[in-house]
Amino acid sequence: MKKLISYYRLSREELSKVIFPTKEQVRNAFISVVIVVTIIALFLALVDFILGSFVSSIL
Repeated sequence: MKKLISYYRLSREELSKVIFPTKEQVRNAFISVVIVVTIIALFLALVDFILGSFVSSIL
């Protein structure tokens, strides 16, 4: 039982050291991820279209 109480106490102590992000930081990170994913998706769609057109013209 002492081990369990000690584990719980140490866990709470470590959790108090954690710095959680603010809402603004989370929002900015989310927007950045959405923008990067959109740019990569558009680039891959463009490459797919170009390569597809190239293969279609050969066949």
